[in-house]
Formats: sequence, C-alpha cells, structure tokens
Amino acid sequence: MHKDVKKKLLTQKEIRVIVYDIGEQIKKKHSGKEVVFVVILKGAFVFAADLMREVSPDCDVRIVFMKLSSYGNKAQSSGNIKVLIDIEKDDVKGKNVLIIEDIADEGSTLKWLINHLKSKKPKSVETCVLLDKFEARKVAVELNYVGEEISNEFVVGYGLDYAQKYRGLPYVGILKKEIYS
Repeated sequence: MHKDVKKKLLTQKEIRVIVYDIGEQIKKKHSGKEVVFVVILKGAFVFAADLMREVSPDCDVRIVFMKLSSYGNKAQSSGNIKVLIDIEKDDVKGKNVLIIEDIADEGSTLKWLINHLKSKKPKSVETCVLLDKFEARKVAVELNYVGEEISNEFVVGYGLDYAQKYRGLPYVGILKKEIYS
C-alpha cells in the first residue's frame, strides 16, 4: 500500500466485480445498440477502458473524451466548471450517451454536464459512476449505474487523483488527511 494512503477502500478484485456488474447492467439495456461513452478526463479513463472491454462486443461502443476542471489541485470543487476539452455536437446527436465518471460527489459538475450534453440533442443521456459519495451531494443528480456508494472521504487510485498523483494505484484508497489539508 502507498505510504500516503490511510487504508484500501476497494481492492483490485472488488473493482473487477464492480466493473463486471455494471457492464452486465449496460449490456442488458443496450445490447445490440450503439452507445457513446462520454469519458471525463482524466479520472475516468481507467474505469472507462475496463468498462468498454466488458460491454463490447454486445454493445457497439464509441468513445469520446471531455475534460472539465472544477478542482484544480484542491481537495474540494471550486464550483466553477471549465470545459478544457469538449466534444462535437455530431459525436452525440441522435445517439444513446453514457457519461462515464469516476466519482459523483457534490453533483454540480455532473448536473452541468448532463444539461450540456442534452443541448447537443442525443437520443438519451445516462450516467455511470464508479463511486458515489452521496453524503457530499449538494445538487440532485440522477445516477443510472453506480459501482459503489462510499463515505465522504478523499479517495485516490484507479484513475482518481490528488494534485495529479496516485492515479496509477491499482486499488481505491483513502488518502491521509495530512496530504491534502
């Protein structure tokens, strides 16, 4: 375990089971259909890659990337959402869209993103998150596929970071408070 991690929250094996279970749900609903994964960089890329392999070839998965910023190098969202990389309208127009996000916490970024994508006229928009930090929610947002509900602690690993560190950890762990305080 990394020296900055207080404890493991999800092991590699537990993550594989979560990805499999979410994949089964997606395949049940979207088998034989085209689904556009809108992957939110940088945190969701590891989860999205594993999930894409899980649902293919049952679903025709296309993948596009967006990069948003509301945290910077801080432990809490600033509330100001900046679009650093957007998608083209034609990427999602008339298509089934599945937002792939690493974690849902306050909800403001995800709510904004849902509305942003709906303005591009997709057939449908659903959300898929590895982790749901429900206790931190400030804005109501519908989550269609959820891997695991977790407590309101700062987590890293499996794509999740703090100040661009810890993304490569093969597990999800709780970061020691003195690291981000």
